[in-house]
Parts: sequence; structure tokens; C-alpha cells
Amino acid sequence: MVAGLAAVAGAVVLHFIAHLLAWQLLAVAATVFAVAFLASRLLVKRFVQERVELIHRTVHEARSGRGTTGAAPPPDLARVGEEVGAWAEEKRREVAELKERERFRREFIGNLAHELRTPIFSIQGYILTLLEGGLEDPKVNRSFLQRANAGTERMIRIVEDLDVIARLESGVLGTESGRMDLHAAVGEAMEELRKQAGARRMELRNGVAEETWVHADRDRLAQVFSNLVGNAIHYGREGGRCTVQAFDLGEQVLVEVADDGPGIAAEHLPRLFERFYRVGKSRARNEGGSGLGLAIVKHIVESHGGTITVRSTEGEGTTFAFTLPKAR
Repeated sequence: MVAGLAAVAGAVVLHFIAHLLAWQLLAVAATVFAVAFLASRLLVKRFVQERVELIHRTVHEARSGRGTTGAAPPPDLARVGEEVGAWAEEKRREVAELKERERFRREFIGNLAHELRTPIFSIQGYILTLLEGGLEDPKVNRSFLQRANAGTERMIRIVEDLDVIARLESGVLGTESGRMDLHAAVGEAMEELRKQAGARRMELRNGVAEETWVHADRDRLAQVFSNLVGNAIHYGREGGRCTVQAFDLGEQVLVEVADDGPGIAAEHLPRLFERFYRVGKSRARNEGGSGLGLAIVKHIVESHGGTITVRSTEGEGTTFAFTLPKAR
């Protein structure tokens, strides 16, 4: 009897010990699993964070234009996303700007070649005619030499205007500004163009009040009026008029050069100040313009700290408006 009870008790104890060991083993396994999980999560997070920091540092250095300068402050993913997006947008803008510059370069070179080709071929034709026997013909030789000379002068004007623009852009050709009477400057420019205006029966009106004082370079400003009033004479209505007026804007003086000619279509206005851009291409070339006059005018006005705009209505005329600093 006693032996049987002892056997039962021993079995119970053994069963309890077995269950206890199983729970302990399960606890140990769970602990090991948890530690492994946390360790792996930490390693993955560190790996990702290092890559994120590398991306952030690369973007930051690329945007700032510097080389590797050391670790940047650890960013979070949202901040990195914003920076990468901003960087990508900046690069898209840069690519678009480069494409636009390349388009402008190709167009400029094509226009320059076209502008020079016309007088060069003309000169070549006259010279070949003279060499093939025209030189001995008194009815031909002098006329053809004069025409060849006119083509040469046109090429010289194009090259000189290109040189002026290049020097204005680089800052080599500066302005020597001083106090000057705008009314007198307009009058001098109109007097030089009076003969051309008379040939087209154009009336030139100086509507600028006397003793309107501005701070400007006299020679450069004369070039501006020569171009703008000259354009009004060439492209304005025969028998029409060109008027120059000035308005007080406080620290600035607004100058307007207006004609009552055929006007310019709206699609041409945004590109009017580009080099070699022409509205009436064939007529402008026949009249011998370099195609650079308005580009030079824009550079001169901006070198005085001013701005220039144009407004036009077909059939009613065109007005160029620019600002100059007022002088006391």
C-alpha cells in the first residue's frame, strides 16, 4: 500500500517537473526570439537610416555645389522626401533652362548666318560680274562697285552692333551718366533724322517739356532715340507722325516714343527685343537694318537701371515706353 502511494507520488512529481521544464524552455525560446527580433529590427533600421542619411547628404551637397563635407544631421523620411522632390524640381528647371538656351543659341547662329549671307552673296555677285567683263563697261562698273560697298557697310554695321551688345553684356562698355535735359536730347535726335522723316512725309513731335532733367549717358541715350524714332520713320505710316513724350513717376521719368503706323501683331511683341528678330523680314533687310537695334536699346535702358516695354494695336500704331532715373 505504502509502495503504491509512493509510486503515484513520484509520478505526479515527475509530471510536474516535466511541465515546469517545458514552460521554462518555452520562456527561454520566447526570450531568444524577442531578442533576435529586436536586434534584427535595430539592424534594419540602422541600415535604412544610413542609406537615408547618405541620400540626404548627397542631395544636400549636390544642391549646394560642394563636395563631401561630412555627415549631415540625420533627417526623417518625410524631410528627405521633400528635399529630394525640391532637388528634382530644381534639376528639371535647370534642364528646361539649358534647353531654352540651346534653342536660343541655335536660332541666334542661324539668324546671324542668314543676315551675313545676304550681303556676302550680293557682294560676291557684283565682284564676279565685274571680273567677267563688267569692269570695262563704264555703265556697269561704278554702279556695281557702289552696290558692293553698300553690302560691305551693312556687314560692318552688323559686326559693330554685335560688338556693342557683347560689351554691354560683359560690362566692358559702361555708362558715363550725368545730369542732362531730356527735351534737348530728343530734339537733337530728331534733328538728325529730319531728312529721313521728310522723305516719308513723317511729322516728328518733341512733346517732352523743357528742363525735364534725367540722369543718363548722353551718347547712349542718343543711340536709344535714334533707334526708336528711326524705327517709327521706317515702319510707320507714310505721312504719319512720331511723338516723344515724358511723364513724371516720382524717382523715375517715363519716356514714350509713339507712332500712328500699322502696328505690330500681338504674337510678335514678346520677342521684339531679341537679336535679329524681325516682324517684316524682307522689308527690314531691304532697308539695311542690322536687326540688333532694339536689342541694343534694351541693354542701354537696363544699364541705366530702367525697363522698356512695347504695346501695339494693329492699324493704330506702336508705343515704346522706358524709364530713366530723374535728376534734380
